Amino acid sequence: MAKTVYTKNAPDAIGPYSQAKIAGGLVFTSGQIAINPATGNVEATTIEEQTHQVCKNLKAVLEEAGSSLDKAVKTVCFLKNMSDFAAFNGIYGEYFTSKPARSCVAAAALPKDVLVEVEVVAEL
Repeated sequence: MAKTVYTKNAPDAIGPYSQAKIAGGLVFTSGQIAINPATGNVEATTIEEQTHQVCKNLKAVLEEAGSSLDKAVKTVCFLKNMSDFAAFNGIYGEYFTSKPARSCVAAAALPKDVLVEVEVVAEL
């Protein structure tokens, strides 16, 4: 049976979903956006700032689950503007140094009109 993951160090879900689930020795995170968990608001305005916040949120969720960014095996990344790819990629690379498999696509719109959303599958 899957186990639900929750930490106050990442934003609360803004819909009927969990921050993450653990099943079969893997952690499946929901997509994280640049909500500051302390305020519940999107405060970052640039792709660089938002990417940092997204990665911090993912780090907190994975750590609560007993995993880490280094144990990521797959990420799915959504960018509002593919023209932000290089800037996003630079920040992303600072956090995901183990180079997990990845998909990165442009999305016409993201929740709360953010610039980036990332989800992760990681080993425990």
